Amino acid sequence: MTGALPGVAPMAVPPGAFLVVGTLLFAIGLAGALLKRNALLIFLSIELMMNAVNLLFLTYARMRGDLAGQMIVFFVIAVAAAEAAVGLAIFVALFRAHRTVDVDKIALLKW
Repeated sequence: MTGALPGVAPMAVPPGAFLVVGTLLFAIGLAGALLKRNALLIFLSIELMMNAVNLLFLTYARMRGDLAGQMIVFFVIAVAAAEAAVGLAIFVALFRAHRTVDVDKIALLKW
């Protein structure tokens, strides 16, 4: 059993299924980030893309039999938690100032 982590059972679901699901989730998140106008929906789409990449990292780590992918996922989750806290605070401040989170209506960052 090459490539398996010691003491871990082989994958019951084939890795290709995880790769397909992760790729589809990333594509859905990318479409949401590019097509939506609400800042909260764009934020959630970016979070979905980060979780899709986490799934792909874990799948490849499991296929290769090393823990490097799991360590990367741990740091990505930590960054996502910090991003969520800061991002939601920015959205609350924008909503208080402009009464909307529509990215087309907020001219705060435009020249």
